[in-house]
Amino acid sequence: MTPSATVTTDRSLDIQRSEFSARRFLAMPLAGSIAWIVVGVSGMILPSRTVAIILFIATGMIAYLGMFISRLTGENFLDKTKPKNTFDALFFYTVAMSLLVYAIGLPFYLVDHTSLPLSVGILTGLMWLPFSWITQHWVGIFHSVVRTVLILALWYAFPQQRFVVIPFAIVAVYAFTIAIFEQRWRRNHSA
Repeated sequence: MTPSATVTTDRSLDIQRSEFSARRFLAMPLAGSIAWIVVGVSGMILPSRTVAIILFIATGMIAYLGMFISRLTGENFLDKTKPKNTFDALFFYTVAMSLLVYAIGLPFYLVDHTSLPLSVGILTGLMWLPFSWITQHWVGIFHSVVRTVLILALWYAFPQQRFVVIPFAIVAVYAFTIAIFEQRWRRNHSA
C-alpha cells in the first residue's frame, strides 16, 4: 500500500465500519442503473456492435456518475470535510477491481461481441460481495448472486436479445437493492 493510500484515523475499525454502514448507499446503484438503462435502450434501437461500444462507455462511467449523484443524495463521496474512513478506501478499491475486470471482458468481446453483457455484467457485479462484508448486510450477497444467475440464464435463453434483456435484468436487481437500501435508511433514520 502506498503512503497516499493509507488512511490515518484515531477511530477504531469497528467505529469506522459502523459509520460506513450507516450511509444511504444510493449514488452507486443509481449510477449503475442509469448506465445499464442506457445500454438496454440502445440495445433496442441500435446494432449490437454499436451497443457494445456504448456498454464499454456507460459501464466505465458508473464510478464517475456515482460521484456526481452522491452530491444529490447527500452522500458526497468527494467531501473533504468528512473524517477519513478506511472503508471508503476499501470501497474505492472494489470499484477499481471492477474496472480492471475489463481485461477479462475485452478478449471475449474480440471473439464474440455479444459476450459483453455476460462478462461485464457479472464481473462488475462482484464488488457487491466485499460491500456485503463491510456493511454486514445481506443485500450485497443477494445482488451479486442473483445478478450472476440471471445474467447467465438470460445470456443462454435470449442469444439475439443479450444487449436488451441482460441490462434490464441488472436494472431490476439494482431496483430491488435500492429499495432495500432506502427501507434500511428510513428505518435507521426515523425520528
